[in-house]
Amino acid sequence: MTAAQERLPRLLALVPYLLARPGILIDEAAADFGVSAKQLRKDLELLWMCGLPGYGPGDLIDISFDEDTVTVAFDAGMRRPLRLTGAEATALLVALRALLDTPGVAEADAIRRAVAKIESAAGQARPGGVEVGLGVREAAETAEAREVVQSALRAGRALRISYYTASKDEMTERTVDPMRVLIVDGRGYLEAWCRRAEGVRLFRLDRVDEVVVLDEPAAPPPYAEPTDTSEGLFRAAPDQRSARLVLRPDARWISEYYPVEDVEELDGGRLRVRMRYSDSSWLVRLVLGQGGEVVVEEPAELAEAVLAQAAAAVARLDRHLSAT
Repeated sequence: MTAAQERLPRLLALVPYLLARPGILIDEAAADFGVSAKQLRKDLELLWMCGLPGYGPGDLIDISFDEDTVTVAFDAGMRRPLRLTGAEATALLVALRALLDTPGVAEADAIRRAVAKIESAAGQARPGGVEVGLGVREAAETAEAREVVQSALRAGRALRISYYTASKDEMTERTVDPMRVLIVDGRGYLEAWCRRAEGVRLFRLDRVDEVVVLDEPAAPPPYAEPTDTSEGLFRAAPDQRSARLVLRPDARWISEYYPVEDVEELDGGRLRVRMRYSDSSWLVRLVLGQGGEVVVEEPAELAEAVLAQAAAAVARLDRHLSAT
């Protein structure tokens, strides 16, 4: 572990420690943290320059220390324990489980303990529009798919998968030759040669509905090259258009489930994003399905299509009610 990696946990623990022991001797505090008094003074000097955004004198941690003792006068909110939201807990669980299932990972026991603690605490998180239990169930299903995929990789076998393509809102059956499992932005992916597309494709594991290991060997062609993920996964296709959407709090999940760009936080917990799409009818259905939680800012023709379909639905409802 590097010096920086050792120092960060100590800095995070120092403020609540000192709040509970005002006026403690620096030598005593240094002994408790297993560092020299000189190192503790350096930590205190760094903490003195940390605080809340704004970083004016009233926002920074206020520490008073003399030659022998130290006291925290203002903690900048660091006395409160950090709590994960449901979405954060789910994302962290998915990432940890994917890491745990990666061959050769170090500190597997520590990862299992972390997973157990997060699962135990996840029920305390209650963000608007997020069901923690659903997220944990989905994470478990993803882990099951990953197990089957990794067994195929180890055995060198091809796979048959049922896969949901979100951008086209369709389920497809594919036979693929697995190449590797990777984690990008906390999500697990299968990279494989897709015989249907005749090319290398990345399949999100949480969108694999069914996976079956076949008896035939996996045989990606020699020219099948791994995807460069150094700049992220999303690559805009030439035929795609883009829409600017405002997501209200209960629709923010869209920005986590679909590829989006130009993410901007707005007041009231809203989010402005740019989403690329190929099928206008699919995006119209997605917007209408959110019950007013998504506003289309542009393009104008997309907003008009949403309004037209909503008006048509209301008209059909009126006719039905009149007939009854």
